[in-house]
Amino acid sequence: MPPQIGPVLEALGILGIFVFAASGALAAARLRATMVTFAFFALVTGVGGGTVRDLLIGAPVFWVHDALPAATCMIAALLVWFTPRRLWSDHALDWLDAVGLVAFAVFGAAKALDYGIPPFVAGMMGVVTGCVGGIMRDLLANEPSILLRPELYVTAAAVASGLFVLLRWWGLDVPVAGLIAALLGFLLRAIAIRRGLGLPGYKD
Repeated sequence: MPPQIGPVLEALGILGIFVFAASGALAAARLRATMVTFAFFALVTGVGGGTVRDLLIGAPVFWVHDALPAATCMIAALLVWFTPRRLWSDHALDWLDAVGLVAFAVFGAAKALDYGIPPFVAGMMGVVTGCVGGIMRDLLANEPSILLRPELYVTAAAVASGLFVLLRWWGLDVPVAGLIAALLGFLLRAIAIRRGLGLPGYKD
């Protein structure tokens, strides 16, 4: 296992895949789609960001060489499929997406560092890992992209990935840096969801 990853971030990556896949399946549930569509939405959302990251940094695409990520996506799709829709709150997708966002942002930055990507760019790879799956989900569901909402989204991913890179540069151990960065990124996203916190928009 690469030194920047380790078991804690590996678990964080699997958690990100699961909750992102569940958010994809939940988007399919809102469309009253078939089980096949549930599975497809879950897979694309769960592995989309990591796939783009691996292609950009020259790594083998992670889910092609390891069955666990794809299996995790299928389990998430089945879980949502067999759970009555009334048990999911209207904001369930937002909260699942928030967990996946920061988990993937930290994991993506760590993997990029392992492949010798400069720290600043590694932080950007964390943002790509965290955001692309949600963008793909929204496109498939024909919903307005989450990037266009007023509350903080990409910023939360940037805080999580950037803070991880910074804490590693300061010498903190990978598990500690990863957990701190993910928790603070999630806190920022949670406040944004609760209070509609956002950056000012462009004005002419």
